[in-house]
Formats: sequence, C-alpha cells, structure tokens
Amino acid sequence: MDSHEDMKDTAITAAKRAAGILMDRFGNVRQITSKNETYKDYVTDVDLQAEEEIITTIRDRFPDHSILSEERGDLPKDSEYKWIIDPLDGTHNYAHNLPMFGVSIALEHAETVILGVISLPHFDEIYVAERGKGAFRNGSKIHVSDVDLSEALMIYDTKLRVNRDPMINSLSKLVHEVFVIRMFGAATWDMCLIAKGQADLSVDFTCKPWDIAAGALIVEEAGGKVTDLQGNIWNPYSNGFIASNGKIHEKVVSKELSELPEANV
Repeated sequence: MDSHEDMKDTAITAAKRAAGILMDRFGNVRQITSKNETYKDYVTDVDLQAEEEIITTIRDRFPDHSILSEERGDLPKDSEYKWIIDPLDGTHNYAHNLPMFGVSIALEHAETVILGVISLPHFDEIYVAERGKGAFRNGSKIHVSDVDLSEALMIYDTKLRVNRDPMINSLSKLVHEVFVIRMFGAATWDMCLIAKGQADLSVDFTCKPWDIAAGALIVEEAGGKVTDLQGNIWNPYSNGFIASNGKIHEKVVSKELSELPEANV
C-alpha cells in the first residue's frame, strides 16, 4: 500500500517542478486567453505547462488516483484518493509580473483533505500541512496570529466588479471592524499569510476547489479556522469561505455576510 509519506513527497516534488517552470517563464508569457467572459479569468500557456508537469509527476507515482485540476477539469479514477491542483494561482498577477502567485496541490482521501502543499515560487517558500501534524514553511513550524478583530489585517475577494452589490454590502459590515484591508488576488498567497501570522482574516465569495483545498488545511493546521460564509465546516466545494486566526472568527461570522447569487459564484 502506498504510504502518506510517499504522497507528501510526490506533492512537494510536483509543486517544486511546477514552481521551476513558473520562475523560468516569469516575465515571458507568450499566450494569454480568457476562459470566462464574465470574470475575465485568464489562462496562459504557462498554466498549462505547469499543470502538465504536476499531473505527469502524480500519475507516474499514483496512476490509479483521481485528479481535479483547474485547467484539465475532472480526471476520475476508481479511487478514494483525489488530487486537487491549481498549477498557477494568481494568473492575473503573474501575467502582470507581480510576485503574488503560487502552486497549490491538495490530496483528498474519502472526501477529506489530508494533505496540502503550496509553493510561492517568487519567494522560494514551500508550505506543507498534513492533517493532525501541523503546518510548516520551509520545514519550520508556523502558527496564526493572536490579534483581535480591531487589529486585524483583512484580505478581501478581488471580484468586486462582477459581484459588486453583495460584496460591497458585506465589505461595509467589516470595513470599520478591522484595522486594514488588502486585496492580493491569489488565495495561495492569502492563506499562507494567515497561516504564518502576517494576515489575520480572509473573506472570499468566489473560490473554487483548487483555490481553497490546500490553503484551508494549512491554515487549520497552523491553528486557524476556516468555514463557509455561514460558519459551517468548510470543504473544497463550498461557495465562499472565511479563513482567520480563529480568535476573531465568530465575530466575522456574526456579521451575516451576503451570499452571492448562484449564477455569480
């Protein structure tokens, strides 16, 4: 039987290989196309190259596992294991030569995320979390902050332009409660900042499984909390999430943030 240690090593190897591709091509994107006219989501030739490298690395070691990837979609197998992959989170940042982008690889077993690996290539950082074993940055254990909501740095969803009214309504409930607000445009970046205590809260209304799966586990294993917008236990398929240092979580949930219309999720 394949060990979870083998799976962790495979995820780290795949993330590092994809990160190498992203850095080799940083500032040299040859092709950018829009895959969603509503959101104007971009995909580049680099996304596809990095994704192929990750899938090949996983398939070489675990050919019978299912894969869900942002660009290739669902690649099912008859297995209790499913890899959830984002080869380039923060494509818009990457295409504009901004350093806030990352590689995200998570592993589900029997519909529970048991492993999360995130690479932030521009900063040569690897974040790893196994369920029940803590969260680590480049091998050193990390932990969330201990600040109150009034001192919190909040990261907010960037898709205000397509979900303006409900998202501004929710923002209005929080803007005077927190200390400062930032919008980075990459869930990998956001979740790692929370996990290592440099940010305290993230609110996202439009996440996809590959956006949240690895990062949510990393935040939890660093001592934080992740739920859907109503405070229910998170899963990668939730429509929207709140991630925090845990201390401020219930205060944020109590604000009753707006859900988006199903068509706009």
